[in-house]
Amino acid sequence: MTTVNTNNQVSQDILDAVNKKSSSKGTTVDEAQDRFMTLLVTQMKNQDPLNPMDNAQVTSQMAQLNTVTGINKLNDTMSSLISSVQLGQSYQATSMIGHSVLVSGNSLSHTDKGGYFGVNVPNGADTVSVNIKDGAGQVVRTLSFGKQDVGVNALSWDGKATDGTVAPSGDYTYEITAKIGDATTTATALSLAQVQSVSNSSSGIKLNLSNNSAVAVSDVVEIF
Repeated sequence: MTTVNTNNQVSQDILDAVNKKSSSKGTTVDEAQDRFMTLLVTQMKNQDPLNPMDNAQVTSQMAQLNTVTGINKLNDTMSSLISSVQLGQSYQATSMIGHSVLVSGNSLSHTDKGGYFGVNVPNGADTVSVNIKDGAGQVVRTLSFGKQDVGVNALSWDGKATDGTVAPSGDYTYEITAKIGDATTTATALSLAQVQSVSNSSSGIKLNLSNNSAVAVSDVVEIF
């Protein structure tokens, strides 16, 4: 006759804790706990009576559940925190509405008074040449500027064509060539546009500009 050793049987307190059901469901944490409890109870019901689970095994599995539950709660907390930060950033970004900003780009809006743009020369430049082009890609004016400091420099076009007449109002593009001595150096064209509104999308906060583009706040080089 086989004698079953009952010294390692799981205590009633642990069984009671395992069999407790949460009064409310629906959250990810609750669902994970329910699944774990169901699996654990099933495992205990089908255990080998000659080699039952001991308290250490149950405690180990409970500890694993607590770890998973803690991670899920941390994820929920981080998601909530990120949403709060994004909301705060969107409120801050609204203060830029109505301001003009410099962002990477080569578009230029010309009115009767000309237009403004910029160039970023990280190494500085002795000379800067700018070709203003119309919608057909034709050069209407070539501007020459002297020495430019390292970093962002604001430039302007008086709106006149090469022959001295005022170019038609509208949208233009431009190409920038910067040189140190006779060697070409790095130069990034910067467009000037006005912030008209702010959008909070899944990809982050976007500033909607007057040139029909949308940029991230981090893309703004200078604010006026």
